[in-house]
Amino acid sequence: MARSAEMTCRFSSTPESGSLRSGAIAARHGESPRMVQGFSSQGAATQHLAHQDKTAARPGGARRNGMEESMIFWLLACLIIAGAVATMVHALMRVRTGEVGNAVSDVQVYRDQLNEVARDEARGVLAETEAEAARLEISRRLLDADRRAQARDEHAPGNRGLAAGIIIATLLAGGVGIYLAQGAPGKPDLPMKSRLAALEAAAQNRPSQMEAETVAAPGLPGPEAVAEDFLELMDRLRAAVKERPSDIQGLTLLARNEARLGNFAAARQTLEQLLAAKEDRVTTGDLAAMIEMMVFSAGGYVSPEAEAYVLRLLAHDPGNRAGRYFLGLQQVQVGRPDLAFPFWRDLLETSVADEPWVPVLRAGIADVAAGAGMKYEPPVARGPTAAEIEAADDMEAEDRDVMIRGMVEGLAARLAQDGGGPEEWAQLVHSLMVLGEEQRARIVYAEAKEVFGDDEAAMAVIRDAGARFGLSE
Repeated sequence: MARSAEMTCRFSSTPESGSLRSGAIAARHGESPRMVQGFSSQGAATQHLAHQDKTAARPGGARRNGMEESMIFWLLACLIIAGAVATMVHALMRVRTGEVGNAVSDVQVYRDQLNEVARDEARGVLAETEAEAARLEISRRLLDADRRAQARDEHAPGNRGLAAGIIIATLLAGGVGIYLAQGAPGKPDLPMKSRLAALEAAAQNRPSQMEAETVAAPGLPGPEAVAEDFLELMDRLRAAVKERPSDIQGLTLLARNEARLGNFAAARQTLEQLLAAKEDRVTTGDLAAMIEMMVFSAGGYVSPEAEAYVLRLLAHDPGNRAGRYFLGLQQVQVGRPDLAFPFWRDLLETSVADEPWVPVLRAGIADVAAGAGMKYEPPVARGPTAAEIEAADDMEAEDRDVMIRGMVEGLAARLAQDGGGPEEWAQLVHSLMVLGEEQRARIVYAEAKEVFGDDEAAMAVIRDAGARFGLSE
């Protein structure tokens, strides 16, 4: 089942509305995962239909209640706005009155000083020449203070009134505009408890596995060219399994090769037979493979039936990485990023770069965190440890191929989602050629030339990669 598991991880995707996009599918086929997005919006659609049903049941009362609530809201909003405007005007007028008062006070001080000089001269404290000099200096200051007071009194009201008008108009227009764009004054309150109940109801009524497979089938990737003798062998294998429906080895081979042919629903059905044949000998690996094929055949959607297998897997192995990934995916799709984020954060922080879910998590966990009301920066990717490298050397050829392809698909998903430098695009071209996927390599090479067409330095790197593998025109 390694091959089918690898294929599932390559194409399993999360909904764009839940913050993640199917980078691997987009990279391979140049399409957006509309199927997945449709199912991920099931919660919102259900809430909308429920609201319509309630409104239809009591149209007059609902309309009146909505109008009354809207009128009350706007009345309160106008009172708040009037209070805010009055506060700003009062503050501005206080500043203006204070400034004029200070200027008048200066004039009065200088007049008092002139009177004081006259009294000192009369008492003989100041000589006539000294008194004259003091009067001239104080008079000069008095005239300056008087001119300043008159200037403020003549010009400040208009300027300050204009400034106040601009500030108030800007605040009011901005506040009302933002609210009209983002708010919904005619909507009733929607407490958290009601929202969670609506999401739970939508999750319980979401499409089944069979419904999802029917919708997803036209958009799933088809098989590559297959030799006639292989198709004949497949017909013989199907016939043999039909004669011996409990043959574990035959069921295992059939499921794996149905997936290779692109018959994903058939592969899922064969896996169901395999699990039934194994009875109490079912392993966590069998359950994980079943979940992966169910999600893949449904176009990246975690159906209620797949969720049941996820819970069964985690009941046997609570720390199972695949199970935790798919449980988080299911929670994102039903509108609960707050529940998905802890699973995915722990999974990302304890995974190595070549694990198949890592590129998907890195591409969208920040959006999931935002949906949960948190800010999160994914940790810097760490490379494999020496022990992991040694373990990879001991892998079977097929398992090693799965690991390598997972890394390549991770790179493709990241470039499709976030873009990257020319070296990374060149690396993807190189990796695809090494894996023998020349057609995909040519598509990626052409896309890279479009991305970096105006950057000569980057184009040099891309052209060099193409020339090494004979992709240059």
